[in-house]
Amino acid sequence: MTHIPGLLDTEAIRKDFPLLDRQVHEGKKIVYLDNAATSQKPRQVLDALNAYYERHNANVHRGVHVLAEEATELYEGARDKVAAFINAPSRDEVIFTKNASESLNLVANMLGWADEPYRVDHETEIVITEMEHHSNIVPWQLLSQRTGAKLKWFGLTDDGRLDLSTIDEVITDRTKVVSFTLVSNLMGTINPVETIIRRAQEVGALVVIDASQAAPHMVLDVQALQADFVAFTGHKMCGPTGIGVLWGRQELLEDLPPFLGGGEMIETVSMHSSTYAPAPHKFEAGTPPIAQAVGLGAAVDYLTAIGMDKIAAHEHAITEYAVKRLLEVPDLRFIGPSTAEDRGATISFTLGDIHPHDVGQVLDEQGIAVRVGHHCARPVCLRYGIPATTRASFYLYSTPAEVDALVEGLEYVRNFFG
Repeated sequence: MTHIPGLLDTEAIRKDFPLLDRQVHEGKKIVYLDNAATSQKPRQVLDALNAYYERHNANVHRGVHVLAEEATELYEGARDKVAAFINAPSRDEVIFTKNASESLNLVANMLGWADEPYRVDHETEIVITEMEHHSNIVPWQLLSQRTGAKLKWFGLTDDGRLDLSTIDEVITDRTKVVSFTLVSNLMGTINPVETIIRRAQEVGALVVIDASQAAPHMVLDVQALQADFVAFTGHKMCGPTGIGVLWGRQELLEDLPPFLGGGEMIETVSMHSSTYAPAPHKFEAGTPPIAQAVGLGAAVDYLTAIGMDKIAAHEHAITEYAVKRLLEVPDLRFIGPSTAEDRGATISFTLGDIHPHDVGQVLDEQGIAVRVGHHCARPVCLRYGIPATTRASFYLYSTPAEVDALVEGLEYVRNFFG
């Protein structure tokens, strides 16, 4: 067995994840390497979801009976847990959405409807990057089309980094918002947050960070980041699907208008006008994802008990080992950084002339689950002149043996296609 310093006790951790014991394709134990798409869920999260539905299910905030009070306590308790997890100054800065995409759309629409000094209009600019997930491209395209704002972006270097050589020309006095990913979902690149934020602050631009690939894997401290908004999703960090988070600075949430209207987000309503509840409820119209929030709270408890610093160290060690092993595979080309430094636990590659979809299908027959395609980051594929990539992504339960299985599987793929 390969010994790598810094690894977690994966044998113990994997016992918490029932799906990792599953066998597929006539007895092959599954090797799950698609964590950038979604993580598996520990029993602690599954138990929390079942307990909610079996014993506490009710709508929140609106009832005085015991079930409503219990459901409200669980839901708002999850908000407290998330606030502590990201070191938010106030629990009221944590807004629950259904995913990171909705969180980013929420910000874009708030800024489109805002009064000065936050309004995005035809005299302003929006800056993103070429490595963004579509969820951090399309909302800004829509806002640009609706308002006439100019959309600009940072390009990529050949090794999968942001090209910041013209940062002063890209982020200008007309820039109203800068939105970028902390960690690339396709390449695993960790971006230089401080450099970008410093320039944005010089011109008075708001900063929005997509932390979907960061929150599950590293310590996420919104105060240290010094961004204005941070978005992430629950299902990539051991939580259920259907729950996302938007953190925003308190003063911004107080000043910006709501995007969705309906129940819960109001203070008073007449036939002529309405007044709105304070944040966070101002941005949570209708019945929220109650059970999903409870599950996310349980996931936060689980990750916190292990320690995000230890999870980050484990993933770095696994990624370092994976890079080393994958470099041994003939004809394999990394898309993005080819070292383990300044990168997350996600590796994309091509394998000679074999189409990534064929690579993924043959690996699946060996019980190895990877992702293939453009990973909702098609501009990256266009930048590097490829139709798609194969992506392997790791998490706290990933092992060196699974990396070895991937390498052996790729050798099988090469032999299969001659």
